[in-house]
Amino acid sequence: MTFTETPLAGAFIIDIGFIEDERGFFARTWAPDEFARHGLDPTLSQCNLSWNKRKGTLRGMHFQRPPFQEIKIVRCTRGAILDVIVDLRRDSPTFRQWTSVELNAESRRMLYVPKGFAHGYLTLTDDAEVYYHVSAPYEPTHATGVAWNDRAFGISWPFAPTVISEKDRAWPAFQV
Repeated sequence: MTFTETPLAGAFIIDIGFIEDERGFFARTWAPDEFARHGLDPTLSQCNLSWNKRKGTLRGMHFQRPPFQEIKIVRCTRGAILDVIVDLRRDSPTFRQWTSVELNAESRRMLYVPKGFAHGYLTLTDDAEVYYHVSAPYEPTHATGVAWNDRAFGISWPFAPTVISEKDRAWPAFQV
């Protein structure tokens, strides 16, 4: 695996290495010791799968409040998404900054999202499936979010979402 830090401290793009032959390929997508060698927390508690019917579906911007903050390792297993993260760590030099990464089934690229980040994505294709590992169990009393179009972040989405849940539509603006 190749770990490339994004412009946001602690967030990494992970590209997997392929061993190919006439059958196809083999690749390792998870190795706790490799994550730890890069200073990343390898704790896993839960795996989630999200399927999205239509291009333009937006999910986000989600996070969990302490003590249930979570790390996410996100991968698109079918179709393509624009995965977006925002640094909400008040003591971070990249506080309130965002970055995005296209994740798609062809590249098999993953995104490591540290604790203290809001996370969301916009589907770039119909029939997009997203698989992700998280480091803490879902805790509904600590699950929250911020508006996907909050001016405090100025996220540049490639196009306006066409499908968004009422819950995601209702997230408030970020409170500094």
